[in-house]
Amino acid sequence: MTNPATEPCTYTVAPADLNAVTALNLEGHLGLKFTETSAERVRATVAVGPQLRQAGGIVHGGVYCSIIESVASWGGTLLLDGEGHAVGVNNNTDFLRSVRDGVLIADAEPVFRGRSQQLWRVVITDKRGHECAIGHVRLQNVLNRKAS
Repeated sequence: MTNPATEPCTYTVAPADLNAVTALNLEGHLGLKFTETSAERVRATVAVGPQLRQAGGIVHGGVYCSIIESVASWGGTLLLDGEGHAVGVNNNTDFLRSVRDGVLIADAEPVFRGRSQQLWRVVITDKRGHECAIGHVRLQNVLNRKAS
């Protein structure tokens, strides 16, 4: 039996298509725009506005966690090559630099690809390339059931 998480991936989704699929989901409400979507790397941007800030005027930590889990989960799902989807089971996000405005850029890459789980590393930078948050997301591979 082959393992879709460790086999070469041919399944792709264009960023515009993924943006359309997620428009009404959390990603759409955050303003997350996917710009690169592959099993090797997912990149997305978010324009910072008042709806993403906490009372202190900086981006809320939950926004970083949500961005990190979203890009990692979509990368993990692409890695499964149409054979299933990936869901987050652990999200460890460190906040490094506060942001008040501008654009956040999230880059996700796989660290580990196992039969049942994956680990993805996500780095969020600001428009000047300064790291604002770093996260690791452990994903559970949920494979499609085979028809009997």
